[in-house]
Amino acid sequence: MDEYRYCSTCDAERPFERPECLDGHGVDCPERCCVDCGEAILVDPPLRRDTVRHRHPLAA
Repeated sequence: MDEYRYCSTCDAERPFERPECLDGHGVDCPERCCVDCGEAILVDPPLRRDTVRHRHPLAA
């Protein structure tokens, strides 16, 4: 089954597929590749804890 997403290289909606996952994610792999040009994207990548910023409760 193809997933259609916007490809910035093709500048259009294109079919994307999940490549072979070398990181051990299996079916949960967040990587997709454009079938036409090969551009890779991450789909809903997990947030890293050190990049999440919280607003200080005393900040105005």
